[in-house]
Amino acid sequence: MGTLTNFSRNGQGARQRVGLFSVDKARLNRLAGRAIAHYVDFVHRTSRIVNEPSDIVSYVRLHSPFILAMWHGQFLMLPRVERGGLNVRSMVARHGDAELIGQVLDYFKMDMIRGAGAGYRRRDRGGAQALRAALRALEDGDCVAMTADVPPGPARIAGEGIVTLARLSGRPIIPAAVATSRYKAFDTWSRMTLNLPFGTLAVVAGEPIHVGRHDDRESLERARIRVQDGLNAVTRRAYELAGADPTRATPLLPGEVAPPVQPGLSLKAYRALTSLARPALPLILDARARRGKEDEARRGERLGKPSAARPDGCLIWIHAASVGETNAVLPLLKALRAERPDIRFLLTTGTVTSAEVAARRLGPEDVHQFVPLDAPDVVARFLDHWRPQLAVFTESEIWPNLILESAARGIPLALINARMSNRSFDRWRKNKGMARPLFSRFDLVIAQNGKLARRFRELGARNVQFVGNLKIDAPAPEADPGEVRRLRDALAGRPCFIAASTHEGEDEAIGAAHKILKQSFPRLCTMLVPRHPERGGAIAELLRGEGLNVAQRSRGALPDDATDIYVADTLGELGTFYSLSPVAFVGGSLVSRGGQNPIEAIRHGAVVITGPHWFNFGDAYSALIRRGAACQVASAEELAHAVKSLLDNEVELVRMRTAAQAVLSDLSGALRRTVEALLPLLHHKEGLRRAS
Repeated sequence: MGTLTNFSRNGQGARQRVGLFSVDKARLNRLAGRAIAHYVDFVHRTSRIVNEPSDIVSYVRLHSPFILAMWHGQFLMLPRVERGGLNVRSMVARHGDAELIGQVLDYFKMDMIRGAGAGYRRRDRGGAQALRAALRALEDGDCVAMTADVPPGPARIAGEGIVTLARLSGRPIIPAAVATSRYKAFDTWSRMTLNLPFGTLAVVAGEPIHVGRHDDRESLERARIRVQDGLNAVTRRAYELAGADPTRATPLLPGEVAPPVQPGLSLKAYRALTSLARPALPLILDARARRGKEDEARRGERLGKPSAARPDGCLIWIHAASVGETNAVLPLLKALRAERPDIRFLLTTGTVTSAEVAARRLGPEDVHQFVPLDAPDVVARFLDHWRPQLAVFTESEIWPNLILESAARGIPLALINARMSNRSFDRWRKNKGMARPLFSRFDLVIAQNGKLARRFRELGARNVQFVGNLKIDAPAPEADPGEVRRLRDALAGRPCFIAASTHEGEDEAIGAAHKILKQSFPRLCTMLVPRHPERGGAIAELLRGEGLNVAQRSRGALPDDATDIYVADTLGELGTFYSLSPVAFVGGSLVSRGGQNPIEAIRHGAVVITGPHWFNFGDAYSALIRRGAACQVASAEELAHAVKSLLDNEVELVRMRTAAQAVLSDLSGALRRTVEALLPLLHHKEGLRRAS
């Protein structure tokens, strides 16, 4: 059935220490289960009962044994429903509350089958064992009760498990619902409902649904939809007979969009504080400029003052944080324009390096601006000038004032290629008063995978899809053929490998790995491309301190016969260096930064080595490592060993390159699907419910 409440999950019979007291969990479950059962009985005894059909006992006997279907969140009163002496066994998932639920079922003389389907989750919840037990129960003449939808949702979507059971058993599915005129619905994925006493209680059993033993996949899908429609129908009818409004107890059905959540105290406080901080913004920009993080000539853009005119016609505003996000969304601009040639684009970014990328690659009809600081009047000035028809944010760029002010102006909002780290998710989940008003203002969230999609739904996003990672569809970073030839001539046949997009804390490991590799490859040149080129001088000084001969590209040097480490501390040349090396270590992964994009290296034919911290590109790295198309290392020694093994084995290099290309082929398609999802926001703007 489902979770009635939450208790510690240490196992039956365990004792748990709470404060100064030792608690017998089994006894606590017995007491709580009996208390719930008595409450259910009390609600039933104090309610006016309405059944449909009126002789519901004869109706269920006629079709026995059957599979009783119900929705999650709506099952509290079902164990108390009159069943004319029929034996009913209820399927309950393997979780810590199962023993408590078992006590409730035992009170009403119902047995329990342990196990349930896993839905989107990969962990075993005992589904296969439960299916076998349910088949035995039906063969013995007992009925089986089970919820049709599978945690953690989406709610009110019937799973395949119930129709599979019906097909294998040959027994009908009867959709059922119980509703009371008075109830309390909780803000859970299923809208868990607590029925209240002293009202009307309606019990509705629907028409039986039969599934053929030899039905094919298409027929099973039609049966699943009949179960889903049947449960929705009996649920609506139960609330109608009870004289209750089902809205609070009904999760959104597919295609429905909830209104945005109104801002609460925390979000109002944020807006007030950012308004008060307006006089300090120039000081913030001054400090960033001293660190080379601002373009002084374009400071006005950060304060919402435009440096260009708004293009005529339909304007889409796309915001990308930095270089990686910019490279991922630039192909999206081209793909959208292929569908809508009238579209113009405003691209905003937050870093100097991303602005330089935009200057080289953005079309002449489009505009780049630095994103305004997130202060209400600054954002208002920005939006008043640009007036976009659609605002598209990328990955994890959540700026409250930008989102709220855009929504208030009726601008449709989308978050694409959306991702969220475990740490960020925990922070947002602890502050739902801020999260839900923000995420509910997005008309569309396109997540990178199903796990991330569920996170955004939990945080309040109303319309969530998952289509894959845009960065997988991005073209290879450009390689300058002239520079590739010049560098190859300078290397003069020396073996080399590249350490790309490295972060602070990884450079020492690269230097140590180089020293180990020189024992096998005395002429080895390691090319180190830092994620942030401004670190080049510090990296060179650090590695010289380790006794290594270092040359810096930003100073015009080329590698010579004596160069150990060639620090490529320039912008926009990553593709050039990937073209030179058969093996690439991709940084941000030996330190806990989440890793950098491995696809760029693979597009240039380099075999990827990564550290253990690659959660920012989890789908890609999981598939690459699973298929033996990438290596994972955890230290300088392991890195040196992996590089040596690959440089010594051309056959393995070819095999890994081929496997990596196959992975990319399997994971591609996000760009096309993102375009298909975004275009309706322009075509059907009038059909969207906008934030007030």
